[in-house]
Amino acid sequence: MNANQPTGPASAANAPGIDANPSGDWKALRGDVVGIADVAVERGRGFVAAARAHATDYADRRKGDAAQSVNDLAQGLRDSSKSFDEQPNIKAFFDSAAEGLEQLGSSIENRSFAEFYDEAEAFARRAPVAVAVATFVTGFVVSRFIKSSSIAHDRDARDSFRS
Repeated sequence: MNANQPTGPASAANAPGIDANPSGDWKALRGDVVGIADVAVERGRGFVAAARAHATDYADRRKGDAAQSVNDLAQGLRDSSKSFDEQPNIKAFFDSAAEGLEQLGSSIENRSFAEFYDEAEAFARRAPVAVAVATFVTGFVVSRFIKSSSIAHDRDARDSFRS
């Protein structure tokens, strides 16, 4: 380039074949970007909706298995209560727990995943402190379980190394 030749937007405006109004190009480019962003947002929403529908369908298919597992647990509890025929208070406790599990099993079979989700969300809104405490306790128990599993694994590894 020549030192006497202007540079920058003024030189582009004076060059032959280049539009003298760059703001029109910027507006068109901005419109294109906004259009692309809108399409991306819609596709993202569609992807999220499809993923949610897929997860809900999967949970609804698996709820029969979950209900059967809960009912089997209730039956096992009821069977184990037969050994407490001489102790009516303990037997009543086991029978009551088995009845509660049977109600849970039938509730799982009769309700959709969306209903369970809505009920859990409503409970979390009604009792956020209870949810926070339950989350903390669950995290604590899981961390203790993981820690005890890793300690046992380390101990086994050391014992096999020493052999």
